Amino acid sequence: MRRYSLLRIAPLLAVALLASCGGGDRTKNAESEATQKIKVRVEKVQLVPVDQISTFTATVEADQVNNIAPAMGGRIRGIKVDVGSQVRRGQALVTMDNANLSQQQTQVATLKRDYERYKELYEVGGISRQQLDQAKTQLDVSEYALNNLDENTTLTSPVNGVVTARNYDPGDVAGQLPILTIESISPVKVKINVSESYYRQVVKGMPVEVQVDALGDETFKGSVSLIYPTIDPGSHTFTVEVSVPNNNQELRPGMFARVKMNFGTNERPLLSDKAVLKQTGSNDRYVFVEEEGKAVYTLVQLGVRINDRYEIISGLKEGDSVIVEGNTGLIDGSEVEVVE
Repeated sequence: MRRYSLLRIAPLLAVALLASCGGGDRTKNAESEATQKIKVRVEKVQLVPVDQISTFTATVEADQVNNIAPAMGGRIRGIKVDVGSQVRRGQALVTMDNANLSQQQTQVATLKRDYERYKELYEVGGISRQQLDQAKTQLDVSEYALNNLDENTTLTSPVNGVVTARNYDPGDVAGQLPILTIESISPVKVKINVSESYYRQVVKGMPVEVQVDALGDETFKGSVSLIYPTIDPGSHTFTVEVSVPNNNQELRPGMFARVKMNFGTNERPLLSDKAVLKQTGSNDRYVFVEEEGKAVYTLVQLGVRINDRYEIISGLKEGDSVIVEGNTGLIDGSEVEVVE
């Protein structure tokens, strides 16, 4: 009788024991799931006004470059300046051999006398009008040649500037190279290549800021002086010429420059740089957005960096909860717990 009772009770004990063990596992699983949630801090996306500033790199250039050379080769008699000399417009720089000039001066003097005599003869009927006109034409041609020779015997500077190259010495015969190179550096200019997306926003006279590495943090104010009318089909950029006053001549041709242009203000998200992660093996940037307790992988496009924050051009909208702490090691769909 006792054996029968034990046989009936044993299955019930087994069922109770299994139930007890199963309940314990479920409790442990629930506790484990709770502990697997990653604690994170989030930042709500807000739109703020962000200046659309772009920076371009370029090289400082002279405003004008003039090569001083005679129209025809000849022997150089004297050079009055050297590399680094400051010159003024109209200043005599080089004297060439004047043998041809002397000959031409003699010829002009002779033709002038002939013309005066022909005028007297014409007035008394000694020669025809045609002969007088021929004498005048010869005189005009000879005077033009004289002026040309005079200009090419004493070479002057066409601009205010500085001598940046000298290729000959007195006594040399001028050849293919210019005798001197004069560069006007007040103002200077900088040429930059701007994305075609800004073509309508760049206007003549638009203010810009220029900095050069050689002069530290000093900023020079300039303005757009020329906008090229065509777009480069390869780079999809257009050339913009910027003029920069240089009264103290601190800026010199060849200096490396950074040009900042402000294209207005847009309402954009400004996000902590701690939230932005870089995709391994690419240049993609992404963030995690918290949605209903899960981390959602979201690609973003960055704009300018302002201190420790990034402008977000695309990928986020106002009100999104972006994870700024605890995002390391997250994957898309990870369960997270937002903490203050």
